[in-house]
Amino acid sequence: MQQHEAIEPVHAAVAARAGFVVSKAVGNAVVRNRVRRRLRHLVRERLDALPAGATLVVRAQPGAARATYPQLDLDLDAALRAAVAPRARRHSDGAKRRRDGAG
Repeated sequence: MQQHEAIEPVHAAVAARAGFVVSKAVGNAVVRNRVRRRLRHLVRERLDALPAGATLVVRAQPGAARATYPQLDLDLDAALRAAVAPRARRHSDGAKRRRDGAG
């Protein structure tokens, strides 16, 4: 029986990738596609700043249809900062206190 080698080495870094969710609440097909194109262009410039193998999902809110390109730029930067910022540590008994109604 013949063994096959992997096409790519296992240790090769996988590039970051992005996906976009633009629902009908944003607008008709023309508007949704315009928003998706703008977001795709903005994200393309920032993919290298994300960790290797990261998956970024950008969900457009209905206001994105009325937003200017610079507004989308600022909103995306703020969202990315929030996504990569370290999260606050939870107390080990925090979940229990919330269930008990205390604290």
